[in-house]
Amino acid sequence: MSRAITFSEYGPPEVLQLSEVAAPEPGPGQVRIQVRAASVNPLDIKIRSGLMAGTVPDRFPVLPGLDAAGVVDAVGEGAAAAVGDEVLGAAVGGSYGEYALLDRPVAKPEALSWEVAASLVTVGQTAFRVLGQLGVQAGQTLLIHGAGGSVGTVAVQLAVARGVTVVGTAGGHDIERLTALGATAVPYGDGWVERVKAAAPRGVDFVFDASGAGVLADSVALTGDSAHVITIADMSAAQHGVRFSAGSPDQGGEALPELVQLAAAGKLVLPVWRGYPLDQAATAHADIEARRNQGKVVLLP
Repeated sequence: MSRAITFSEYGPPEVLQLSEVAAPEPGPGQVRIQVRAASVNPLDIKIRSGLMAGTVPDRFPVLPGLDAAGVVDAVGEGAAAAVGDEVLGAAVGGSYGEYALLDRPVAKPEALSWEVAASLVTVGQTAFRVLGQLGVQAGQTLLIHGAGGSVGTVAVQLAVARGVTVVGTAGGHDIERLTALGATAVPYGDGWVERVKAAAPRGVDFVFDASGAGVLADSVALTGDSAHVITIADMSAAQHGVRFSAGSPDQGGEALPELVQLAAAGKLVLPVWRGYPLDQAATAHADIEARRNQGKVVLLP
């Protein structure tokens, strides 16, 4: 038996409980890891609260969590790692526990902390996927809403590295950090359209909405084409003719080794705000819901 966080009903953070569960057994191609860090993602909170009840078919009790990093302690037939390897990846069947299964483990470089390794998986692959779907090219201008968030932060750096001019809307506490990453950062909120136009006098070619802050109509007007706008956070996308980009936890997994190497080399920075013991998962969720965090939140079993 092992310790894990589970919930048996949808609801507030308090439904998350520390439980005794059977350690998962790896199937063909899988590895089991002793979890050193598990990332807490906004999707975890949506699932726990019941917002995804019509989309994600859960059987209670649910063991949440999409991403993990740790040390391999058991392997299935044909697995791409060996016992003792330090790896990270998308978890199969949840990651908020002492053990997790990975389908496609990626080696963790020594230079990468456990916290960053776990944090990079979903947000890094999401940013990579959306930039590919937009097709933004060097010399073009990309507006990122929610650029100060974890997905936005990765997207800023990937786009800048590709020669894209990036304008990002963000909270005041993120302006200086995003500027240092190569973006032109402007405050979000009332008047953001005028501030973006001033920052990008030649216009905006594409928009990546990672905020879900009701910015789609104005974003379509800025680009002049709804096909040039993608959101990962606004469920009203279809009303504006905008694509909603969603993927399975390991979709875009081919990008993860590249993202890991960039992070290990210091060429991709992902701030981690705080690590919590496993039994404080409810507090971690509450802090994210209250928007107290300024960076990724992780659990440390």
